[in-house]
Amino acid sequence: MEKGVCTDVVIRAFRSAGVDLQKAVHEDMAKNFSVYPKKWNLSKPDTNIDHRRVPNLQTFFTRQGKSLQPITDRAENYRPGDVVAWNLDGKGMTHIGLVSNFYNQTTKRYLIIHNIGSGTRAEDVIFDWKIIGHYRYFW
Repeated sequence: MEKGVCTDVVIRAFRSAGVDLQKAVHEDMAKNFSVYPKKWNLSKPDTNIDHRRVPNLQTFFTRQGKSLQPITDRAENYRPGDVVAWNLDGKGMTHIGLVSNFYNQTTKRYLIIHNIGSGTRAEDVIFDWKIIGHYRYFW
């Protein structure tokens, strides 16, 4: 799918696996709004956009016990289906994607499915930016 942003890649993948992150994130935010980031100066959850914000997805996955720690630079720790979040610029610009089952034999890494402005792509970019979150939802 070419349209959307990075979070849409994750939302659509989860939806196709039977998990409605839009609904799940909203329900958790409605009950626990105070633990979610306050970057957008909102006084209550917004069902139209909350699930499309990387920090909100990170908070949700962490609250669900899906965060993998410590974050490592070892490619073998990242498995197909894992969700990875990055800080792109060191100033809080975030990005999110999925570890695919496409494997690069040269680098010995799985490709990342993500959308960083050029449509959805599978690329060998796992360590191109600072990883700030690693989540395993389905295993």
